[in-house]
Amino acid sequence: MDRKCEITLSEKKISFWDFFNGKKITGSKTFYLIWFAVFIFLSIFILFPLICVLFSPNIDDFKHVFSMQIWKKATLNTFLECICSSSLSVLIGFIYAYAVYKTRIPFKKFFSFIPILHLLTPPFVGGLSFILLLGKQGFITHTLLGLDISLYGFRGLLIAQTLCFFPISFMICGEAIQGIDDNLIKASKSLGAGHIKTFFTVSLPICLPAIFSSMLFIAVSVMSDFGNPMIVGGRFRVLAVEIYTQLTGWMNWGTSTVLGIILLIPSIIMFIFQNRLTKKNLLKTATASIKKNSTDDDALKSCRFVKVFMTIFCIFISICVLSQFIAIIAGSFQKLWGIDTTFTLKHIQNLKRCTKELSNSLLFSVISAALSTIIAGFCVFFVYRTNSPLKKYFDVLSQLPAAIPGTLFGLAISIAASKIKFTNSAFLIIIAITIGFMPFSFRSIASKVSQINTSLDDAASSLGAGKIKTYFTVILPLSKGAFFNAFVYNFVRGVGTMSAVIFLVSFKTPLASIKILNLAEQGFWGDAAALALLLTLITFVIIGLCKFILFLWSRFWIVKKLH
Repeated sequence: MDRKCEITLSEKKISFWDFFNGKKITGSKTFYLIWFAVFIFLSIFILFPLICVLFSPNIDDFKHVFSMQIWKKATLNTFLECICSSSLSVLIGFIYAYAVYKTRIPFKKFFSFIPILHLLTPPFVGGLSFILLLGKQGFITHTLLGLDISLYGFRGLLIAQTLCFFPISFMICGEAIQGIDDNLIKASKSLGAGHIKTFFTVSLPICLPAIFSSMLFIAVSVMSDFGNPMIVGGRFRVLAVEIYTQLTGWMNWGTSTVLGIILLIPSIIMFIFQNRLTKKNLLKTATASIKKNSTDDDALKSCRFVKVFMTIFCIFISICVLSQFIAIIAGSFQKLWGIDTTFTLKHIQNLKRCTKELSNSLLFSVISAALSTIIAGFCVFFVYRTNSPLKKYFDVLSQLPAAIPGTLFGLAISIAASKIKFTNSAFLIIIAITIGFMPFSFRSIASKVSQINTSLDDAASSLGAGKIKTYFTVILPLSKGAFFNAFVYNFVRGVGTMSAVIFLVSFKTPLASIKILNLAEQGFWGDAAALALLLTLITFVIIGLCKFILFLWSRFWIVKKLH
């Protein structure tokens, strides 16, 4: 560390080493205690595992991987999957968002709810429902169309990942589309430009940064996706699955680690570009997108063909999403999917065997979501609202896990734990989920905190409040919505996570997501669907409970201010 790295705090110059050399520092002891605790947490649970995994393979491991044709094929497959799935996801997400926010189609509120519903659904639902609908005994392929075909492999993976990730594009592009000033559209048309020319000369250029940002974000997610390739990939080998297979099937630690490093390099490159593009996008949005459309009257008057096309498109995508839920429900109450449709409660009754998996998944996800949100909140506070030491360190490490494929990070934690002979799998699973979804918490909270006027901090300080009290009495109440969204997202993703925990589960700490994966692989579709249905329903109930708590909290603060 650079001993010359100094900062200014409370108009007093201190260095990073002042924390450890016994020098008296003016300020809250609680603040520095929390700063030090977060610093240690990030160093031990993010930096240390990465160092362990990067230095674990030797030269022979690299030579072995680069000399084998099978790994070259898997690498090419991964990049092909990444390009195609990301492009199609962004295309569908952008068109869907444009239809909802910029055309006068019917049922706009319903259509806008569909991607949000999909985001709040545990990720394994998509892969499992794909098998039930489009597998060899699928309802669509076999029952309706009578086809004896298999969509396992690249085609099936493309469909599953596109439906899985298009809501992300919808959210990112939707923000840019809503920010387009209608005056620009009207000015273009007043100069004689038609609908198509106006779209390509005005709307699309404004949305391009958001499109590229969503493309990079989804590309990283696709490359690290484990559940979909594992369930529907078939013989189409991708690196995320091979990292797991080589370690669990063949105990090739070196090969598994090298494959993870190969996957890590493009992920980090795309992550860096996505971060820079996001910052530029914020600046452009602030200057070019001043007005947001809040009412239907502000929507563009589209031609009849565009309106009909957009309506049919949104209906088709909505049916694709809703059919996943219908397939899970139907599969839970059919005796044998695709063969015997007799109504039965056998699969629901079999859930008694999965109480341990359910309780572990829910408990670990709640703890991880709370930890991730709390730690990310403090990191945002250190980076954006204080002059504490190593701000860049907190900023980088808080967002770095977004560039690390889940299987590689799970492998990194496993290697780090083995080096220090730590075997508590429950603790490791909680840490893996906490770290894996911390970047989303950081970005969500940071976007809100950066909008809060710093004069409120100064006012609290002038009234004698310390930094931590300012955080809890000013920052936290004003950004509670961002904290809530981060917690909900982390919880939902934590319930269904597979890649980051696949190396860490044990007989004592089974998880529902892994159980669903195992049941699907063994052909027990009914039991897998029933477990997925129950976990999805519990997830929605907990989300509703969290919303109710947030409502009560808001009412409490309003009443407190009135008094």
